[in-house]
Amino acid sequence: MNICVFCASSMRIDQKYIELARQVGIQLAKRGHTLVSGGATVSCMGAVTSATRAGGGRTVGVIPQVLVDIEVADEDSDELIVTNDMRERKGVMDVRSDAFLVLPGGIGTLEELFEIWTARVLGIHDRPLVILDPWGLYEPLRALVGGMYDQGFTRADVFDAISWTTTVEEAFAHLEARSQPVRPSVAELGEATG
Repeated sequence: MNICVFCASSMRIDQKYIELARQVGIQLAKRGHTLVSGGATVSCMGAVTSATRAGGGRTVGVIPQVLVDIEVADEDSDELIVTNDMRERKGVMDVRSDAFLVLPGGIGTLEELFEIWTARVLGIHDRPLVILDPWGLYEPLRALVGGMYDQGFTRADVFDAISWTTTVEEAFAHLEARSQPVRPSVAELGEATG
């Protein structure tokens, strides 16, 4: 499968998060999956991509030009796609992915999570969406969304659309539950890349 990993690019985070990303990269390669990532070499993004490649896995990086100028683009990617902006980046990552794995991250990671989560709740796609959260960073988010449900702002199936996990093994079990990859059509790829 092509597994999209949303994760942090911050250099100020605890090393345990970077090690978690590295472990995910090791498993991606070991299990024969392709990594789709944000295309940078910093922090968790760099750790997951370098570990995937070190294990013989394939990597696809998708990064907007504005971030190429700020972050170090992953020139070693098997495929590096430079987009015009963040919206185009998310579109390319979406159509290139069979499943989505969300690691601890900041507001950019949350933005990516919410777009894929909303589309899944609305039935726009049915690809696996998994959060890997060993240390409970996203527990307040889970409580917030639960409160939104209690107040009638979200549908009852909001939590059915996502798997919350705490170990790498559990995360991959949920990602691999559906064995048939979803490949975008050529038309979809053309629309996503402009």
